[in-house]
Amino acid sequence: MKKFVLAAVAASVAVSPILAAAPAAAAPAKQTRTVVKHKPNGKVVVKKTTVRKATPARYRTAWKRGDRFDYRQARNYRQIDYRQYRGLKAPPRGYRYVQSGNDVVLVGITSGIVAAVLANLIR
Repeated sequence: MKKFVLAAVAASVAVSPILAAAPAAAAPAKQTRTVVKHKPNGKVVVKKTTVRKATPARYRTAWKRGDRFDYRQARNYRQIDYRQYRGLKAPPRGYRYVQSGNDVVLVGITSGIVAAVLANLIR
């Protein structure tokens, strides 16, 4: 039993530096800018600012029933009127149709859960 405990402790000590470095690699790159201003009265003001690089938008290509819909991940996002498209019935109370790329997605208004996906309905 002692050997098992010692082996577990040794493994955790060996793995902990690797796991600690992983989140640092995944964090977005930061850039620090330093601005130095010389005032007329002889004072020097140093101002440091940290700037993060913007990450590019990542769109989802396929929605599935039960997913949480996020309009920031949808391509060509807009709420659509079901009367303009053939084959769409009136959405149930509490739901609405939205466009994501060429797909029509039936989404719960308050929860944001995808109830149905009609693929390639919009051309």
